[in-house]
Amino acid sequence: MVSLIIGHKGSGKTKKLIDAVNAAREASNGNVICIEKGSKLSNDVKYTVRLVSADEYKITGYDAYYGFLAGMCAGDADITDILADGTLKIGGEIGDDFVVFFKKVAALAEATDTKFTFTVSADEEELPKEIFDFCQKA
Repeated sequence: MVSLIIGHKGSGKTKKLIDAVNAAREASNGNVICIEKGSKLSNDVKYTVRLVSADEYKITGYDAYYGFLAGMCAGDADITDILADGTLKIGGEIGDDFVVFFKKVAALAEATDTKFTFTVSADEEELPKEIFDFCQKA
């Protein structure tokens, strides 16, 4: 399952993500990963959540982002949830690559039984309609 927390800058997406990360940690019998651009969330998420900075791994672009997610799932079969902040800052603009990225993540979610949640700094009407064929609003 792929969920999107959407809204313009300053609308509280990161706060919702932090709440979702901590709730996932409470509910999970496996590993929970939180990906962010930079390193701002270390004091907000539970210490048992693996906090990963995309900057540390030089992840830029949707292809690299997908490869990173797939590699995490391949390397740890116990991951139940991956939640990520700053999708557009890591992957790039909303366009064809954006849609392809989420199609691939949806297939990865199904293949690995992993729940993915992403924040996207855009209003719903700015997103391609087809994105909601394989992603749900959180």
